[in-house]
Amino acid sequence: MRRLGVDFKPFDVVVVPFPFTDNLAEKRRPALIVSGNLFNRQHDHLVLAMITTAKKSFWKSDIQLNDWKTAKLTVPCKVRFKLFTLDRQLITHRLGSLSISDKEAVKSAMKLFLATD
Repeated sequence: MRRLGVDFKPFDVVVVPFPFTDNLAEKRRPALIVSGNLFNRQHDHLVLAMITTAKKSFWKSDIQLNDWKTAKLTVPCKVRFKLFTLDRQLITHRLGSLSISDKEAVKSAMKLFLATD
C-alpha cells in the first residue's frame, strides 16, 4: 500500500486530511513525520506529530519552529506532541523538511517528553 515514488523521511513536513478520513468535508493540515526510517520502510502507516498555529492554547511541550519557511510552511507554527499514526496513502503531499536547528529542537523535546528508556 506504499504510495508509489514517495519515500517519507523523519522530520518531513507533510499535508494530511483532517479529520483522518477520505470524505469530501475535510481540511488539510500540516504534520511532522516522527517515525524513523526503518519504521517508515516496513509499515504502511507513519507516526506523525501535529503542527499548529495555535496562539492562545499551548502545551508546555510545544516546539516553536524558528525556520518555518525552510519547512515550506506559510505561517509561523509549532510542533505539538499530539501523536498519531496515519496510512501513508492518506498523506496528500510532502511540503518540505525541518531545518537542522528545528530538527535538533524537536529531537531534544522527543528525548525529554517521550519514553526512551
